Amino acid sequence: MKYHIVERDVFQAIGVKREFSCGVEGIGIPGVPAFWDRVHKSGTANQLYQLNSGQIKGLLGIIENFNEEKNTIDYWIAAEYSGDVLDELSTFEFPASKWVVFEVRGPIPIALINAWKQIYSEWFPSNRYEPAAIAPIEVYKEPDPTKPDAYSEIWVPIK
Repeated sequence: MKYHIVERDVFQAIGVKREFSCGVEGIGIPGVPAFWDRVHKSGTANQLYQLNSGQIKGLLGIIENFNEEKNTIDYWIAAEYSGDVLDELSTFEFPASKWVVFEVRGPIPIALINAWKQIYSEWFPSNRYEPAAIAPIEVYKEPDPTKPDAYSEIWVPIK
C-alpha cells in the first residue's frame, strides 16, 4: 500500500450528514450510495466542490458517531472549508492530528472496501501506530470514482 503521513492543525469540513445502519462486512454501508446519488442530483455535490477551500481537494466521506447500541453511524458528504457557515449545510471540525494517507486506485466501492480491510488487517498490525479516536475520511478526487483507474484516498488519524 502506498501511503504517507501528514500532520494537520485543526480544520473544518462543511456538508450534509445522515445516520445509517452499519454495513455488512465486504459490502460497505447500505444506503450510502443512494445518499451520494441524492447529493449529486440535488446540486449539493457541485456546491461543495465550489466551496472546497482547504488542503484536501475533492469530496469527503466522513464516518463518525458509531453507536454500538443502535449499530449506526453518521456519514457525511462534505468538503474541506474555511469561512462562514451556510444555513443549509453543517460543519464538522477535526482536531489537530497526525494522519496516515493511503492511496486507493480502482473503482468504488470495491477498491475502498478492499483498502479498508488491508489497512486494518495488514498495515496497523505491522506498524507502531494505532488509530486515534477521530473520524476517518474517504477522499473522492475523481468526478467519476467508479471508473477502473479512479484515484481516491483514505485518511486515518493515528497516535
